[in-house]
Amino acid sequence: MKTIDSIGYTIFFENRFDSLIQFLNERTYSKIFILTDRNTGEQCLPILTAGMPVGFEYDIIEVDPGEENKNIDFCIGVWKMLLDFGADRNSLLINLGGGVVTDMGGFAASTFKRGIDFVQIPTTLLSQVDASVGGKTGIDMDSVKNIIGTFTQPQAVFINADFLRTLDKRQLISGYAEMMKHAFIFDADYFQEVKEIDFDHIDEELIYRSVGIKNKVVTQDPKEKGLRKILNFGHTIGHAVETNSLDKDKNPLLHGEAIAIGMICEAYLSYQYNGLKESQLTEIVEAIRNIFPDYNLKSESFSALIDIMKNDKKNSDDKIGFALLTEIGSCDFNHYLDENKIKSALTYYQETIGN
Repeated sequence: MKTIDSIGYTIFFENRFDSLIQFLNERTYSKIFILTDRNTGEQCLPILTAGMPVGFEYDIIEVDPGEENKNIDFCIGVWKMLLDFGADRNSLLINLGGGVVTDMGGFAASTFKRGIDFVQIPTTLLSQVDASVGGKTGIDMDSVKNIIGTFTQPQAVFINADFLRTLDKRQLISGYAEMMKHAFIFDADYFQEVKEIDFDHIDEELIYRSVGIKNKVVTQDPKEKGLRKILNFGHTIGHAVETNSLDKDKNPLLHGEAIAIGMICEAYLSYQYNGLKESQLTEIVEAIRNIFPDYNLKSESFSALIDIMKNDKKNSDDKIGFALLTEIGSCDFNHYLDENKIKSALTYYQETIGN
């Protein structure tokens, strides 16, 4: 079993639940609740319960899957279920699922009765390498991602690669976007390794390396005052594309698919305004397009995308903020660009895919 120490808690990597069992045996929680969505309730909860001791007692809280349901209405539903089941301040909420479940579950726990303990058991590649680690909790409001939330650390994170067997390839590729991002912003050698990923047999060491990179960043800057902002590379434009797709597309983009588009656009901005070499821009674009499908980014959506970006929590003084690469493996932050420069990046994406 491998572990990583984070901000007052430990991240456990094992394909069993011995560490979770030990964690629970060392605590005296009055009640245990497991938050899932319908998909993880059907596919992942049986994996968890099969690995737990006979007589493991818990109450289940289930929500609908999908980013569109990560909102205050569903969060109220979680709070009401906790009340109905008699949760007190000595209760534990286990968040079993992808980023929607870990984000919303963390927020619900951090605010219920001014905060109850929670642990994260991420079941998607995306949540294992990104969403479950770092203490960010949140929900969306009025199509703005994670605009309501807290910085609250879990009591522990348990990463079990067996859950990845429940995912289709599209979901795995979505999570891969965050692994690429970690390489782009922090570790050029890791980029060379992660390019060789086999989605049929994902090397668990790559997951460990990716979590380690994120943890190095967040432990230095837990509240996103400085260095942690580099984790937003690809996300200013990517989040806007994701939100717009959720509103407009019959088959909306997954988070990682939108972030891949954002990383191409923001790599272009890095080339134009932050010294990234053209050869490395080309390398980044080729690596992303080798894995992710091209997307029909329409010119008539540009103004709507800019409007979404204006509500991004990374902004300052009404300026749209970016983290930009200096080279593969190095990134800085607090770059504020005007609308025309941002639209030029969207146009670059269109031209790159021949749209």
